[in-house]
Amino acid sequence: MAVQPPLSLHRRIQQLLLGFSRGISATLSVSTALDALSAEVNALLGTGRVSIWIHNRRARELAFASSSDRNHPSAGTRVQTESDTIPARGLRLDAPQFTPAAPGEPRMLVAPLRGWRRALGAVIIEGEPDGLADAPFVDAVQDFAVQLSFALENVQLLEEVLQQRRLLEDTFNSLIDLVVVTDDGLRVVQMNDAFAARVGSARHALLERPLADLIGPEMAAWAADTESARGSDEGAAPGARTKQFTDERLGGIFAATLTPLINRDLQPVGRVLVARDITLQMQMETEREALRGRLAQSEKLASLGQFVAGIAHEMNNPLQGVLGHLELLIETSEAARPVRPTLRQIYQEGDRAAKIVRNLLIFTGAQRMTRQRLRLDRVLARALASRAASLRRNQVEVTREVADDVPRVSGDMLLLQQALLNVLINAEHAIASRGVPGRIDVTMCAVNRGQTVRLTIDDSGPGIPADVLPRIFDPFFTTKDVGEGTGLGLAITYGIVQEHGGTIQASNAPGGGARFTIELPAVRASETKSLRV
Repeated sequence: MAVQPPLSLHRRIQQLLLGFSRGISATLSVSTALDALSAEVNALLGTGRVSIWIHNRRARELAFASSSDRNHPSAGTRVQTESDTIPARGLRLDAPQFTPAAPGEPRMLVAPLRGWRRALGAVIIEGEPDGLADAPFVDAVQDFAVQLSFALENVQLLEEVLQQRRLLEDTFNSLIDLVVVTDDGLRVVQMNDAFAARVGSARHALLERPLADLIGPEMAAWAADTESARGSDEGAAPGARTKQFTDERLGGIFAATLTPLINRDLQPVGRVLVARDITLQMQMETEREALRGRLAQSEKLASLGQFVAGIAHEMNNPLQGVLGHLELLIETSEAARPVRPTLRQIYQEGDRAAKIVRNLLIFTGAQRMTRQRLRLDRVLARALASRAASLRRNQVEVTREVADDVPRVSGDMLLLQQALLNVLINAEHAIASRGVPGRIDVTMCAVNRGQTVRLTIDDSGPGIPADVLPRIFDPFFTTKDVGEGTGLGLAITYGIVQEHGGTIQASNAPGGGARFTIELPAVRASETKSLRV
């Protein structure tokens, strides 16, 4: 029959293990608590040295964890679990055992540390106990090893839970999408770092705040809509809803997903809102659409230009001959005197046809472009001067605002003047169609770090209808009555600007009326000498 250790020793061991567990709960420092425990057990038993080794299952090794001797030679040592070392043999034991002592060395009592379903390590006690026989000594060490095993297993389980929690938190906070969790009352109970950073507040300050205080009103109303929450979008998780929002409070365009927060009893206890910032994607899509539109416009101009160029050349020569003979007949022939009014009318109509042909030649690029270094504000001034009388007649006021640092551009003065003139005429006609005085505001500045000259022309007309805007630069497209326009003016302007390496865009100004924005590349410093005239 085994001899039980004294009751006071048993209780003292329990107290030491209780203090060990409390120390770990307070500090979560296992190594510090084990050092203190080893020293206390060694003092309690009156032995020479107590050492504890901890099993690492993944690495399949035992690591030296603590000792009552601060100068223990095994400090920092690791041994394989399959080795023949004393700690490894102790791990494989079922009960404490004495190991044979070498001559001149103290005996060692080795006890396994075993949890519910796993080996935890080993305890090695060196030296003879103070006043205890072998049997009660072994029982006391067995009692100590069992209770320490329970405490260590609880600590390891707690560490695993905390590690998984940290992993989940790190994963949660590593998401670039904005994630916020609310209760049923739509009060914030959790959020990730991305959401807190976008809102611009510390996470602790956002807890218990109403969700409506942190996001835009449209998204907040959607999240609070219980009627919509009953159904789910096709292809989404049960109860999930998705919608796109432009949220000024969060600062961007978001694809939002709202899902119910389900507890372990499968009951909804809140909601999870995930908002993905798609602002850049939408901007890129808009730019792609604009690029596709410009490409389609260029293809239209190219294919139509090839067809029109041949016709224009064939028409231009006979028209010039007819106009020359008419002018000679009107000015020199006495026989034509009675019909000169009719001849002048014929000449005017013929000259109108010749202008159309010249516009066609400009449109097709058949006219040779002579590049020179230009000040775009002077080209604009010439275009406005040519329309001064008509602008006064239609009661159109023109304002100009030209920045001081506008660089020069490279281009053909006559063609650029024609392009600007077409836009100004279009604005003038739009204002005149309203029958009231109006104004044209022209601004010019440098953008893109001085690499681009931007010219903006706003008018106070009725603006551009939505169905007209996509076709406004199409050749022969016009909203004017028959005989009032050919539909080539803006198409010619588009072609000239493209030929100069620039862009032109039409839109409606925020304050009403149409807006045309022309951007041309500025002359680089290396081109200054070669383009100077």
